[in-house]
Order: sequence, then C-alpha cells, then structure tokens
Amino acid sequence: MMELYTRLTSRLDRVDWLLPTLARVVFAGVLLFYFWVSAMTKLGDGLGGLIWLSDTAYVQIFPKAMDAAGYDASQLGLGYWLVAVMGTWAEFLLPFLIVVGVLTRASALGMIGFIAVQSYVDVYGHGVDAATLGTWFDNVSGAAIADQRAFWVFLLMVLVIKGGGPISLDAAVRSVSQGVTPKAARVSGVQPR
Repeated sequence: MMELYTRLTSRLDRVDWLLPTLARVVFAGVLLFYFWVSAMTKLGDGLGGLIWLSDTAYVQIFPKAMDAAGYDASQLGLGYWLVAVMGTWAEFLLPFLIVVGVLTRASALGMIGFIAVQSYVDVYGHGVDAATLGTWFDNVSGAAIADQRAFWVFLLMVLVIKGGGPISLDAAVRSVSQGVTPKAARVSGVQPR
C-alpha cells in the first residue's frame, strides 16, 4: 500500500513547475484587478494624475493625518506625497510584474510588504472592527485581514521561494542568457526557474 502511494505521489515531484505557474494564475484571477481598481481610485485627473493624486488617495493611505489636516492634502508634507505616489505605482506595477513573470521573486516580496502596510493602515488608520480583523484558529474563515491576507501572503511566498516558473519572462530571459532555448531546456531537462 505504501509503495503504491509513493509511486503515485512521486509523479508530483516531476511537475514542480506547476506550483509557481498556478500561483501566478491564481494571483491574476483573484488579486490583479483588486489592486488595480484600488490604485485607480487614487489617481488624480488626466495624465498628471499619476503624480498628482486625488484626495481620496491620501484619505485611504493616511486617514488620521488627513483628518488632522481638515481633509486638505495640500497641508501634508512632501513625505506623504512621495509615499502615496510610490504606493499607488506599486499597486499597478508589482501585480503586473508578477502576472507576466518579470522579477517575480522581488515583485512578490514587494507585494508582501505592501500587504503588511495595507493591513497596518486598515487596523490602526481606519480602525477596522474585530470581525473584519478576525483571528486564526477560530470557526470563522472569512475575516478580511487575518484570514484572507494570510492566504495572499502564502500565495506570494510560493513565488518568492519558487520564482515565476517556466512559463514566465524570467525563465525566457534566463534561458536566453544561458544560451538554452525553451525547446532545448525541455529536451535536456534544464529547469528554468
């Protein structure tokens, strides 16, 4: 019985490439547009809106500072502007890089940091309630922060550890730089990571 189990599960070791590829597909299906829509709510008017964000951006990112400034973003300093712009750009750029598989490990690590900051702002800036915050090891699995974001971070940790997989621009660049074409990599058993 154990031999049969070992023989069947050993085949899974040969599809190691599947895990990072599926992680990127799941990220695209579940989180790509979540982050992009969130970033779009922060943009100002026109092309300049990529740099001169809406007041909504500052309310979302710095709720207590905006309250103290009478909801006038011009009262906030340069540091607030820089963090808001960089955070908004990160919401667009990092998910895109993950989905296409460019700098996948660094992008996934950046998203983990982004989620940590996002969670901190939700808890301490917006003062989310206990049900939204949630706890682990209880009978409720749908809390937006403790439960859902743990899965987000786990998904991203797969990409930090495994990379983008063979169906990514990272793998294509690595193959070209090593002089190995994708077909030669499959034939020779070279595993682009």
